[in-house]
Amino acid sequence: MSIPHTIARLKTSRPLLSALLLALPAGQATAAAPPAPRPNIVLILADDMGFSDAGCYGGEIQTPNLDALARGGLRFTQFYNTARCWPSRAAILTGYYAQEVRRDELPGLGGGAGGRRPAWARLLPALLHPLGYRSYHSGKWHVDGPVLAGGFDRSYSLNDHDRHFNPRLHTLDDRPLPPVPPDSGYYSTTAIAQHAIDFLGEHQAQHRDQPFFLYLAFICPHFPLQAPAPDIALYRDRYLAGWDALRQERYRRMKQMGLVNCPLSKLDPDVWPSWNLSEEKLREEIGPGEVGRATPWNDLTAEQKDFQPIKMAIHAAMVHRMDLEIGRVLDQLQAMGAFDNTVIFFLSDNGASAEQIIRGDRHDRTAPPGSARTYLSIGPGWSSAANTPFRLHKSWVHEGGITTPLIVHWPRGIKARGELRRNPGHVIDLAPTILDLAGGHWPETFAGQAVPAPPGKSLVPVFAKDGTVKHNDFWWYHDGNRAVRVGDWKLVADHQKPWELYDLRTDRSETRNLAARHPDRVKELERVWTRRLEEFTALVKQESPEASGGKARKNQR
Repeated sequence: MSIPHTIARLKTSRPLLSALLLALPAGQATAAAPPAPRPNIVLILADDMGFSDAGCYGGEIQTPNLDALARGGLRFTQFYNTARCWPSRAAILTGYYAQEVRRDELPGLGGGAGGRRPAWARLLPALLHPLGYRSYHSGKWHVDGPVLAGGFDRSYSLNDHDRHFNPRLHTLDDRPLPPVPPDSGYYSTTAIAQHAIDFLGEHQAQHRDQPFFLYLAFICPHFPLQAPAPDIALYRDRYLAGWDALRQERYRRMKQMGLVNCPLSKLDPDVWPSWNLSEEKLREEIGPGEVGRATPWNDLTAEQKDFQPIKMAIHAAMVHRMDLEIGRVLDQLQAMGAFDNTVIFFLSDNGASAEQIIRGDRHDRTAPPGSARTYLSIGPGWSSAANTPFRLHKSWVHEGGITTPLIVHWPRGIKARGELRRNPGHVIDLAPTILDLAGGHWPETFAGQAVPAPPGKSLVPVFAKDGTVKHNDFWWYHDGNRAVRVGDWKLVADHQKPWELYDLRTDRSETRNLAARHPDRVKELERVWTRRLEEFTALVKQESPEASGGKARKNQR
């Protein structure tokens, strides 16, 4: 953190500031310094991107812009999401666990994709507005309520998650736009980036004296696997060796980079999402080359080995295209002269997905894979590779489902370049971090009602080399999957199966279940998990029944 920025936050981060000022050379703490402008904030969110997909996290996919942000900033190695799209978005924008604000289910209390937040659970833009910020959103929403009602000043919302080339449902400032006709040249990732660029250009022309918050929420590489043909061509022959070889390749690079120090997990062929199409139905709809489970590559048939590589090629093309579009947004920040004082966050809403369902316009087996008439998913084999070296996938709360890359870049405020941060964190920390950076305080009341203290914490101290932020625990409950992390110990269960216990200090890939060896620790962590459940249940029950929302909508994935 730079000294001018620290001094500028004298009134908003007094304890941290005092400690830093004491460390300054004599006379420097009292020297007059012009206040630094408050930083702009850009939060970039990928959808269903695996921990190891980006080049700077060990992947072979070309991500030069993300890699450059990583070289000029920080990479977090133990950062968590909620395992699913809508609860992660709720946690990111509110600073609370999604269960606290009814955006994920609690047993017997509803909530989830159809849940409605209580009035006190305002979104981040509403907290930034009194500080002078203007807020912009472009991309996926998947939060309850209209976007502008959440405090955003402008929004492009792409609400059709089944068509990357010709969506039917999208809005500008909450007003419906016409459906995009086929073969129009539209592609979701490019359109989302372009609207963000347009909003930034408008900000520069009309509001350049104010800081801004941009929430850039891409829908890629979420299924259906669809990408521009030239992007797919770059990767068409890259994955012929299969997912086992890719996992080994990525794992070696990640070890060399210092990102992980755990074993490479094994595949889990007996685990698959219950809502997926059966293997028989998949082959009927897609063809004999489809695979429904994460089986070893050498066990596949010749037809399966021939068909499967193109799916990972399309996934890679989608990530590659997202990186190129991020580059255009970064160019806009440079052109505005805003790049150096913009804090950029990049992460994913959950791990890569093992889901294989067919929606939208269904799947045309005669169309080129990745085109608008196809509806493919990477499936659990490639999902396991994208989540290297961790186990399982999106919706599970094993590490493969909840671990995300996190890149933080801020030339004016972060002196570290290319460093790793091993301090564990969670998406509940992002709103408190951003509010801290903006010079604000978490509200204690709203409309005369007490506001619960957020479970998240500001990560600003971690931006410094020796800074740390400690959490008592991290907690997960999604689709019946349960987990809690206390220190380096993690207790986790696959739905109603028995608890598993892992020492994440050496086994983040969850390969050695220590539950039988440490039954007392299992009971201790289970009590922590249960206390959180009881705390969130009591909070939700305080509200009126009509505010509790409906059951989670299982068709929104």
